[in-house]
Amino acid sequence: MPNLSGKYNRDTVQVEEALNRIQAHVRVLETETVPLAQASGRRVAARIAAPHPYPAFRRSGMDGYAVRAADLAAASRDTPVVLEVVEHIPCGCVPERPVASGQTSRIMTGAMLPEGADTVVMFEMTETIERDGAACISVMKPLVSGTNVSGIGSEVSEAELLLEEGRVIGAGETALLAVFGITEVPVYRRPTIAILSTGSELLPADAPLEPGKIRNSNAWMLAERVRALGGIPLVLETAADELEHVRAAILEALAQADAVITSGGVSVGDYDVLADWLVSWEGTTLFTKVAMRPGSPTSAGVLNGKLIFALSGNPGACFVGFELFVRPALAAMQGTAGPALQRIRALLGEGFPKVNNYPRYVRGTLSFAEGRVYAVTHRHNQSGSLISIKDTTALIVIPAGGSGLQPGDLVDVLLLS
Repeated sequence: MPNLSGKYNRDTVQVEEALNRIQAHVRVLETETVPLAQASGRRVAARIAAPHPYPAFRRSGMDGYAVRAADLAAASRDTPVVLEVVEHIPCGCVPERPVASGQTSRIMTGAMLPEGADTVVMFEMTETIERDGAACISVMKPLVSGTNVSGIGSEVSEAELLLEEGRVIGAGETALLAVFGITEVPVYRRPTIAILSTGSELLPADAPLEPGKIRNSNAWMLAERVRALGGIPLVLETAADELEHVRAAILEALAQADAVITSGGVSVGDYDVLADWLVSWEGTTLFTKVAMRPGSPTSAGVLNGKLIFALSGNPGACFVGFELFVRPALAAMQGTAGPALQRIRALLGEGFPKVNNYPRYVRGTLSFAEGRVYAVTHRHNQSGSLISIKDTTALIVIPAGGSGLQPGDLVDVLLLS
């Protein structure tokens, strides 16, 4: 039998210290090259620079007429300038004729500007006329050279940085890579994360309810969060509240995954067997208690060189523990250093009278009114509450101590999306 005294007498660490201990043991995964079509959601493994300028040619920013700005210098309503139309230039075609003084070419948005032209006059600023049997336009207003023209490299110059290492590839990044013809992308390997739910009370999601039991929601929530952050979830069969069963399941998971997340069994109850194991296990314990609510029994350790995150079985606390500790580790495994959650300041929308010895990470959302940002807490914010997770876009940090907070007080907010 293990000595369980440590289960009840745990050293408490601050959230920042817990994060530092985790980051010290994160192993950055190897890189691989994948087709652009498979790169969405992956993190870039090396700096990607532009192989050529963009645009690569001078192009029209409007439907109109390509002209020489110098020809329009004296244009006015009383003395319009007349230009002969010498060519029509659709998109994708190379102009065949240069524009000489007194000439213009009809041009479409995005088409290549002809030699000699430096400006595009919008259709609306011209009048179509015929002079001596030739198609012409008249222009009644001068324009500055370069008007409605995108120059070579006006958006991106050659060798300019396109994507930095660690950036997540989304729709904008995919479009950028495609326009530069970069169809093979260096990325970090997606981490495989084993997810083990513990608890004899848990049923599969497709099982009928039984007295005293609940369906397992944590595994589904954790799997979706892992997937959304670039990982591959490996959901294991639920483990009953038996120490050897849980231990064997974790050891098996470590052989298949880059890290393991467990939910449940970390508190001080009679059947919290994961907490029992962490007292005298064969790994390195990073922490077994964090100064936070909800989820203070959140624990972490390292075994066989891989991180194990032991999260609360209460859905709300499990969610908060994942966002605070697992999310940064997943980002670091994929080459991203620094905080995984952006921190801002906002005005508290409603008072929060509860006082606690530990900081609270309250699920909520942001709202905007009269140019101000408000942090709005959810009504269901207990550790065991599940319903509010679906509407949570931020964690509102309520500091420890004090006498509670009033509406309009400034608070720190961690953005989740």
